[in-house]
Amino acid sequence: MCYTDDARPPLPPVVGGAASDQVDLRLTAADGNRFLAHAARAESPTGSGMVILPDVRGLHPFYKELAVRFAEAGVEAIALDYFGRTAEDDNRGESFDWKTHREQTTPEGIAADTRACVEYLASADGGRPRAVFTVGFCFGGGNSWSQLARGHGLAGAIGFYGGRPEQILPLLPEMKGELLMFIAGADFTPPEQFEKVAAEARAGGIPVETHTYPDAPHSFFDRTYAEHKDACDDAWRRMLAFMKRLTPA
Repeated sequence: MCYTDDARPPLPPVVGGAASDQVDLRLTAADGNRFLAHAARAESPTGSGMVILPDVRGLHPFYKELAVRFAEAGVEAIALDYFGRTAEDDNRGESFDWKTHREQTTPEGIAADTRACVEYLASADGGRPRAVFTVGFCFGGGNSWSQLARGHGLAGAIGFYGGRPEQILPLLPEMKGELLMFIAGADFTPPEQFEKVAAEARAGGIPVETHTYPDAPHSFFDRTYAEHKDACDDAWRRMLAFMKRLTPA
């Protein structure tokens, strides 16, 4: 798993930002799945919206807090849980048997849940942002990039250390939007593997922006890792710039 219960999202480099509200939700996907989500509204919206795809543990506190951090940066945000189809309760702590449930997820199910989150953001309760993005971590990183091929109308997809990046290659002909890849130089997936996938995506007509942090490990985006604060701050700046560029005025 990426994040322990002690992990905390880095703070965005925004002065004076605030979240106006946050709420636990249970959304319904098109296939009838009811799943956990957590949404946060921006007090000073920028027009951008974000769907957060967690790591293999699903909607644990790191991602609920991350939704709030996005709202503080002016981004309407919602984080989803993958396991509404299989988990009998809402526990996503360190005792959660994520391996069993992850094995039962499907790309189609994750896409349906993402679509429900996009539709929530498009509602009055979600803030109706002018451009919607996804961001994911590890398992969620690859799933985030894949959403550009799912017809959600996304402006872009962001991923941190998304395992098995080559999984997106068959999807390139269907992708619409731009990709942003944050690569940990000390990850167990070699940076060269991400760069090869990025090159193939660019050759297929998909704009891709990549950033590698040479000494950063898997899961470096965590404010309890003080030694990686510069990388975290840089990733925040690049994410916000990516969204600003792709959000209509």
